[in-house]
Amino acid sequence: MKTIGVLTSGGDAPGMNAAIRSVTRTAIGKGMTVKGVYRGFNGLLNKHIEDLGVRSVSNIIERGGTTLYTARCPEFVPLEGVRKGVKTCIDEGIEGIVVIGGDGSFRGAKDLSNEGIPCVGIPATIDNDIAATDYTIGFDTAMNTAMELIDKLRDTAQSHDRCSVVEVMGRRAGDIALYTGIACGATTILVMESDYTVAHAIERINSTRTSRKHHFIIVVSEGFTAGNKISADEISRQIESETGVETRATILGHVQRGGTPTLRDRLVASRLGFRAVELLSEGKGNRVVGIKGAAIVDYEINEALAMKKTFDDEMYKIAEAISF
Repeated sequence: MKTIGVLTSGGDAPGMNAAIRSVTRTAIGKGMTVKGVYRGFNGLLNKHIEDLGVRSVSNIIERGGTTLYTARCPEFVPLEGVRKGVKTCIDEGIEGIVVIGGDGSFRGAKDLSNEGIPCVGIPATIDNDIAATDYTIGFDTAMNTAMELIDKLRDTAQSHDRCSVVEVMGRRAGDIALYTGIACGATTILVMESDYTVAHAIERINSTRTSRKHHFIIVVSEGFTAGNKISADEISRQIESETGVETRATILGHVQRGGTPTLRDRLVASRLGFRAVELLSEGKGNRVVGIKGAAIVDYEINEALAMKKTFDDEMYKIAEAISF
């Protein structure tokens, strides 16, 4: 394989640039030409492609977002869209592609692989919701961002004897809520993976008040509010109504996607990018790379997409045990 492409797709995640850098420099070190595909699969359909060199990826490892940009591309879903992308690859001499993104991006990679363009997927999403890997690029940075913001909110909650209801991202996985909730000493954590409801949060607040606790942090995942069709503001009003504690809601939103990637995100991205290029250089496509324990692993894309994400119930028990 002499020429490969690299693209980022779906939601941006801190560490994507580290992966782009790793892919580019690993491939160039192997004598390959690297082409950057801009704005995800849209770039394939619209031929927005540029050569990447060693210096093209200088000074990006510390930057959040993605220098290749990203976009949704419904036009790529039907077979004619995929085949248009294949034609672009043929025209540009691209023999394989590294796709950096989430499971939606991997479906695009699978379709390209099925049509003759080998692809390797690198999991990058702040939600940590891909079952084929223990860890997705961007998760650590997002958690640290949420933790820092919740710490700041705690200062005000404590000063005013308030309860702060904080909604964090994670529509399909409650990992951000779980881990930041533990790290911030949340009174309770509400995630879609648990049976706990707002009534449980109210019960926890009332029980901890007996030990002279006067301020409270309730961390709620985006998936919990969406799944229960209740907003953070509604949760806040319900808590204040039933406890008498002044309560405010804060939705952290997309601020969790941005910022300088942490050491862990840069390191994992670098390792996964290196392995993705190794697979393509060996003529292997239709794969997803990931990390299990300390080891880098890879799976066939269909196998990876069929895996079911599990929630760390033991960690949730710990959160409940130490939060009063």
